[in-house]
Amino acid sequence: MRGKRVRIVVVAVLALLLLPCAGPASAAGSPTVKLSASQAGTGGTITVSGSGWRPRALLMLLICGRSTPSKGVLGGTNSCANADGRAVTTDADGRFSRALPVAEPPVPCPCVVHVATATGTNAQADAAFQVAGHPVEPLPAAPAGGRLSVLTDTRLEGGDGLLTWFGAPPARTLVFTVGNVGTAPVKDPVFQVGTAHGVFAPRWDERQWRGTVEPGKKARVELPVELTGGAHGDYTVSLRYGGKVLAEQPWGVDRPWGVTLFWVLVCLVVPTAVFRVGMAVVDRVGPRPAGHRRTRPAGGPRGTRRSAGRPRPSVRLPGLPRRTPDPDRPPAPASTLPWFTPDSDPGTAGRLSAPHDDHRTSPMTPGRKGST
Repeated sequence: MRGKRVRIVVVAVLALLLLPCAGPASAAGSPTVKLSASQAGTGGTITVSGSGWRPRALLMLLICGRSTPSKGVLGGTNSCANADGRAVTTDADGRFSRALPVAEPPVPCPCVVHVATATGTNAQADAAFQVAGHPVEPLPAAPAGGRLSVLTDTRLEGGDGLLTWFGAPPARTLVFTVGNVGTAPVKDPVFQVGTAHGVFAPRWDERQWRGTVEPGKKARVELPVELTGGAHGDYTVSLRYGGKVLAEQPWGVDRPWGVTLFWVLVCLVVPTAVFRVGMAVVDRVGPRPAGHRRTRPAGGPRGTRRSAGRPRPSVRLPGLPRRTPDPDRPPAPASTLPWFTPDSDPGTAGRLSAPHDDHRTSPMTPGRKGST
C-alpha cells in the first residue's frame, strides 16, 4: 500500500514537470491568428495578433479574397491586396501584434486575413474577415475527378556553374511528390511555378509534367525553374495547381561576382593601355630638345644600332691591292684641332700674324753667327 502511494506521487510530479514543456510545443506546432474586428470598411485599420509561431520569424499579413480558413487562399497571392500588406517579426515566444490597413482584394469575398512565413519553414494561418462594401460571390465548385496533393516537402536540386558566376541565369529543378486523392486518373497535369523576389508578387510560368497519376497513387515530379540573368538575393519559388498554391520553397541566389571582377579589371586595364598608347604617340610625334639629332649607323638598315666595342668592318674595292702598314714608317701624329700643331700652342705662340722671313737669328743658335 505504501509503495503504491509512492508511485502515485512520482507520477504526479513527472506530470507537473512535463506539463509546462508540452504547452509551448503544442502552441508552436499550431499557429493561430486573431483579429480585433471581424468586419471593417476600406480605409480603416484592424489589429492582427497571433501566437504559436516560430520565434524571431518574419511574417506577411495580407487581406485575400475568394478564400476561407478551411480551404485557404484559392487563387494564391494573386487574390490578395499585396500593395497594402504588412510585415512583422515574432518575439522570442512566437507572438506578434500588428496594425493592418483594410483594403479591397482584387477578387470578391469571402475574405480572410492571411498570415504566412516569409522565410524559413513554411507555416500559415487564416482568419475570416469581411471587407464592408466589397462584393461577395460563392466559391467555385471543386472540380470532379482526380485531385493532386503534395505529399512531401519541395526542394530545389542543382547548382551554379562558371557561367552563372559571370551573370548567366541561375537554374534549378523543383522536386516534389504528389498523390492523387481523387477518383479519376490525372494525365499530363499542368503546374504553375512562380518566382518572387523578396516581398513582391510571384511571376507565374506554366510547366507541364508528362505522365499519369492513378487514383490513390503517387509520383515524383521534377519541374525546371530559371531566373533572369544576373539575378541575386532572396527568392521564393511557389507551386500552384488548379488555382491553389500547393507549396513554397525559399531560394537564396549568390551575387555574380565574376561580373564585378570583370568591370574592376576593365577599369584598371583600359586606362593603363590608353596611357601607354598616349605616351608612345607623344614620344613619336612630340618636339625634340635643342641639339638632339636622330642618327642612324652607317652600313646598317634603318632603325638598327651597332653594338659598342665591335670593330667596324673595312670596305675594300675589288681589284685593288691590300695596303699593309710599313714597320719603318713612324706613326702619324694624333689628330688635333685645325688651329693647333704638335709643336705650337696658343699659350707659347709669340704672335698671331702670318709667318714671314726673318734674317735675324738667335745668338745662341749653334752653327750660326749672330749679328750685332
